[in-house]
Amino acid sequence: MKVVNLKQAILQAWKERWSDYQWAINMKKFFPKGATWDILNLAEALLEQAMIGPSPNPLILSYLKYAISSQMVSYSSVLTAISKFDDFSRDLCVQALLDIMDMFCDRLSCHGKAEECIGLCRALLSALHWLLRCTAASAEQLRVGLEAGTPAAAEKQLAMCLQRLEKTLSSTKNRALLHIAKLEEASLHTSQGLGQGGTRANQPTASWTAIEHCLLKLGDILAGLSSPQLRSQAEQCGTLIRSIPTMLSVHSEQLHKTGFPTVHAVVLLEGTMNLTGETQPLVEQLMMVKRMQHIPTPLFVLEIWKACFVGLIESPEGTGELKWTAFTFLKIPQVLVKLKKYSHGDKDFTEDVNSAFEFLLKLTPLLDKADQRCNCDCTSFLLQECSKQGLLSEASMNNLMAKRKADREHAPQLKSDENANIQPNPGLILRAEPTVTNILKTMDADHSKSPEGLLGVLGHMLSGKSLDLLLAAAAATGKLKSFARKFINLNEFTTHGSEESTKAASVRALLFDISFLMLCHVAQTYGSEVILSESSTGTEVFFFETWMQTCMPEEGKILNPDHPCFRPDSTKVESLVALLNNSSEMKLVQMKWHEACLSISAAILEILNAWENGVLAFESIQKITDNIKGKVCSLAVCAVAWLVAHVRMLGLDEREKSLQMIRQLAGPLYSENTLQFYNERVVIMSSILEHMCADVLQQTATQIKFPSTGMDTMPYWNLLPPKRPIKEVLTDIFAKVLERGWVDSRSIHIFDTLLHMGGVYWFCNNLIKELLKETRKEHTLRAVELLYSIFCLDMQQVTLVLLGHILPGLLTDSSKWHSLMDPPGTALAKLAVWCALSSYSSHKGQASSRQKKRHREDIEDYISLFPLDDMQPSKLMRLLSSNEEDANILSSPRMSVLGALVTLDPRTFSRQALHP
Repeated sequence: MKVVNLKQAILQAWKERWSDYQWAINMKKFFPKGATWDILNLAEALLEQAMIGPSPNPLILSYLKYAISSQMVSYSSVLTAISKFDDFSRDLCVQALLDIMDMFCDRLSCHGKAEECIGLCRALLSALHWLLRCTAASAEQLRVGLEAGTPAAAEKQLAMCLQRLEKTLSSTKNRALLHIAKLEEASLHTSQGLGQGGTRANQPTASWTAIEHCLLKLGDILAGLSSPQLRSQAEQCGTLIRSIPTMLSVHSEQLHKTGFPTVHAVVLLEGTMNLTGETQPLVEQLMMVKRMQHIPTPLFVLEIWKACFVGLIESPEGTGELKWTAFTFLKIPQVLVKLKKYSHGDKDFTEDVNSAFEFLLKLTPLLDKADQRCNCDCTSFLLQECSKQGLLSEASMNNLMAKRKADREHAPQLKSDENANIQPNPGLILRAEPTVTNILKTMDADHSKSPEGLLGVLGHMLSGKSLDLLLAAAAATGKLKSFARKFINLNEFTTHGSEESTKAASVRALLFDISFLMLCHVAQTYGSEVILSESSTGTEVFFFETWMQTCMPEEGKILNPDHPCFRPDSTKVESLVALLNNSSEMKLVQMKWHEACLSISAAILEILNAWENGVLAFESIQKITDNIKGKVCSLAVCAVAWLVAHVRMLGLDEREKSLQMIRQLAGPLYSENTLQFYNERVVIMSSILEHMCADVLQQTATQIKFPSTGMDTMPYWNLLPPKRPIKEVLTDIFAKVLERGWVDSRSIHIFDTLLHMGGVYWFCNNLIKELLKETRKEHTLRAVELLYSIFCLDMQQVTLVLLGHILPGLLTDSSKWHSLMDPPGTALAKLAVWCALSSYSSHKGQASSRQKKRHREDIEDYISLFPLDDMQPSKLMRLLSSNEEDANILSSPRMSVLGALVTLDPRTFSRQALHP
């Protein structure tokens, strides 16, 4: 039989009883490629043939279901075909149509041109009209059935209609499509009626007015029914339909894009790794990101608060938690005060901060988690601090606090019996800040007049977590450098003792020891840059600075145990060895503690050699180590500092005695002859020794059990998985970050470790390769935002490598041009511009403390790329300016990428854009 039209093909399939997949294959043979099945009205033809009798034809319905599942027909054509059926008395046919709608009504989509998308909206509107008519007809049948005493069949059909209605309308996406159809209808009415468009003149379409009439009719019919369940279901559907016209006004306050991963990561990076940094560079960096990404001020401030709360929740217990608390409640309000100056008006910025808090209060799970972690109402503390700084009016603060208080009443129990008596860190940090100022004033006094009073103040600082609280508060408010300088002066004051009594000698020893331990702890927690004074001619270098630079082990710093700094005057060494070996305890009167600290390394070498050669027994070693740590813990710290450098140079079978000596020095001395505050000093000493020994213990696969310090035990230490290539680690962690959409604290530390380990070129090159692998536009844009924030670990060096090596390599190698096609090519251009802008705007400023740790071998390249003199031509500007007269250059793909760099936003390269 030769097939003439669609109807004949369907009838032939029915007569020969083709299966669904056979039907699909033969249909494609009968009808050549060209016209789509929707143009041929396949869905309508199938339904027309399936619904001829009193009950639907199951075989032809199976063809329609197969066509829907295999996407031969669009959802809009099926919905339009269903909406043309109006014989609601045929129950089985109606139920079959409802089953077909059930296949896809919760996952509507379409592919193609804009007209096809609008067509889906119109078709859904027609289907909604049909569903309402069907529901009204079923309700009428039920009313008649109740009067006749046969309600069962009609009730079942009404329940099915209401169920499909509810399922269709419960989807926000479907309601949005219906809203678009309503707007489209209104716009067509405005442009002289629906029949104007040639493609739609003959299409039956439902109007919103008809739907409202159906809704009223349905309500009248259902009012007379006795089933409360069906009435309730119908009322819910009616409410959803009536809410469709107001969707835009209801959702106008919703945030279209609420996540800005760059802002989040910059704040997280600063809070995790640069608490001591000045606020102005952070403010400028945040403003740069805000301008580059065109972020509205309320969402910008909201993202800062979100990052702070995430950092609080993620922070490790101990010092890490205190640092994040100080950053959130002390430093960020100061940052916002400076951001306020960039705003057009005080009132506007205050309103923006208020809006940001309004949005923040909607993130109830985040706030509840932070409250649970900090054991208090964090938002309340934050609002009060912002009000103090003039960022919020008192009325706004009270209003926001009342809203949060109401939310907390519905939250799970945030205080357990265990931590009910623990004072929350935010309150402690806020009280510690004025205490820091008072301590600085106390330290300015003449130390020789009342050393006992000063010792009492220092003793209180050592108790519990007071020291870490004070240091965190000082770091967040920019007073840590001054704090450290006062203790360096105190330490220097105690190095010399004139004629003194035993009591005065013990006070001096304690002042030396406590100041030494505090300074070591500051250097390990916040970086040695905080301790070191700015180099200037004629400035006196104090003992502790000298010792820290030459003798103190730090991350990435390898010490030579044979360096002259470890080899002082042999006479002093011999007298110290004799004192340690022969005396029952260290003498205190007129003891020069700085000389003892400098001589202890050579003394330990002598003692170690004597032990290894059998001259001294283990009991003698125990007595010597007890003497070293018995009075002042700083001697033990200096001894272990040298032992760590010494162990690195020894073979595997030569390390045993050195490691055993570290074990002896690390443990506390259980004696009644110790000086005041001994237990508190041992806690700090143990923490210092644990940090000092971490590298060497890992390298030698040795374990030393340090006494419980009460502080965090290096939470971000040794994050890289063993026996795994670092390139795999880098790609895996970036893939996870990209999937998640934001960088967490742990990932930041892993990226920083990989940057140190692999170098800037390796790090940047491999991450750029990951960017160029992305093929979806939204993924590349997200990758750019995340990569920019990751590159902030060392932005200036990364920019040098990116513009000086990686981009030229991609642009000059024709085999790599395919990787620069859109969307990754444009994304790379945007990333390069962002990095160049950030580095160019900050090149005159000071590098952050985390960037100072890296040695810059290519500083000359950096200066030539970003000259310090504004009049000197910049290599960056020459790179970004093309020779328009050279047509050959302009025609190559590499110049098109450079053109993208320039044309991305020309305004950003003006002075006005770089400086607000």
